[in-house]
Amino acid sequence: MKQKIITLIVVVFAAILSGQAQEQTYTIEVTINNIASDDGSIKIGLCDKKKDFLKKFIKGKSIKAQKGSMTVSFEEIPKGTYAISLIHDEDDNGKLNTFLMIPSEPYGTSNNAKGNFGPPKWQDAKFDIIDKDIKLSIDL
Repeated sequence: MKQKIITLIVVVFAAILSGQAQEQTYTIEVTINNIASDDGSIKIGLCDKKKDFLKKFIKGKSIKAQKGSMTVSFEEIPKGTYAISLIHDEDDNGKLNTFLMIPSEPYGTSNNAKGNFGPPKWQDAKFDIIDKDIKLSIDL
């Protein structure tokens, strides 16, 4: 009987400790500014690796464009380094239109990073989540 009680206590404490050991997650709130029209959609992606920046996302959203400003949130994001990129896909064709490799649709990245003679760089767009929710503002 004594052994069963000790086993039960150990199991209860283990369950409590494993629940506390779960990783803390955070929210990234992104305000998108200077949306020129209600045409098309805003496509926004969250990336966690330099090699995937502007190509592959761990989370993505597509929302109907609204002229002016909009706010989008990514929830349950663990600590780490991230970057956000977005486009205003005005014709809803699912890609960033370009002319002579220059974007012809509005786009933006975290930290409002802009590219010089090429796309924005991970180094300029990245941000860290350490111990609190993040609020970003991205201008198109």
